[in-house]
Amino acid sequence: ASDNGKLIDLKPEERVFLIEANPRASRTVPFVAKAVGHPIATYASLLMSETTTLPKLGFTEEPTKSLTHVAVKEAVLPFDKFPGADTLLGPEMRSTGEVMGIDASADVAYAKAQLAAGQVLPALKGGSKKLFISMNEVSKEAFLPIAKSLQDLELNLVATAGTANFLGENGVKCETVFKVHEGRPHAQDMVTNGEIAMMMITPNPSDPADSKDGRELRRSALAYKVPMVTTIAGCKATVEAIKSTENELIAQPLQDFFPSVTSPAEAAKTCSKP
Repeated sequence: ASDNGKLIDLKPEERVFLIEANPRASRTVPFVAKAVGHPIATYASLLMSETTTLPKLGFTEEPTKSLTHVAVKEAVLPFDKFPGADTLLGPEMRSTGEVMGIDASADVAYAKAQLAAGQVLPALKGGSKKLFISMNEVSKEAFLPIAKSLQDLELNLVATAGTANFLGENGVKCETVFKVHEGRPHAQDMVTNGEIAMMMITPNPSDPADSKDGRELRRSALAYKVPMVTTIAGCKATVEAIKSTENELIAQPLQDFFPSVTSPAEAAKTCSKP
C-alpha cells in the first residue's frame, strides 16, 4: 500500500522486500483478551480451523463499545540486572514482561500499572522525601503546568539551577541542588542518601556534561529503586496517578469487570461439527 493507504499495482519486474513477519501472539493478544473479556486467541484458532463463525461466537461488534473500564499495559524492564546499562529507551526490544492496571478511572488504572511494575508513587501532602526535577530547555514550558500540579499536591520539589530558576520565576517553589559536575552536595548524593522519592528528567543530548550527569543519575535511581519519568507525557500521566492515590487503590479480579466472561473452554463448545 502507498502512504495514503491505497493499494498500488506492482510491475512484474518489481521486487517486494518483506521486512518482518510476526504472526505470534505472545503479549499483546493476551492483554487485549483480558482487557475486553474475550479469549481472542481461542476465537482465532476456531476460526482458522473453520469450526465456527463470529456470529456463533457472539463476537461481531467492537467489544470496546460496551466497556466501562480502562486497561493500561506497562512494560517491566530488567535494567537492574545489567550493570552499567543506561535506562534510556530506544527502538530495541528491552522489556522482559508486562503488567496490567484496570479500573473504571484511567488515572487509577495507570497508578495500578505503575505500582505493579515496581514504580512506587510519591506520598501525597508533604512526605519527607522530595521529587527531583531536571528539564531540558525544550521541555520547560510544557512542564510548567505539571510543576504547578505537583505544588498543589504539596509535594516537596527540588531541581537543578536552570529548572529551579525557571519554575521560581513562574510561581513554583523549588529547592535548588547542584548538578553532578557542579559540586557537592549534588542530586546524586540526594538519591544515595534516600532523600528522593521520584525523579522527572528529560535528557539533554546536546550538552556532554549534562548527558554524563543524566546517565549517572539514571543509574543511581535504578540502584536505589527510585522511580523515574523521562517524558512530558509520562510526567502528566504520573501526576494524575499520584492524585488518584488520595483514595485507597482497590485490587479487583477480572471477574468483577466481566461477570459473564466466556472462557476458552466455553468458546470451544460453540464449534459447529463439520
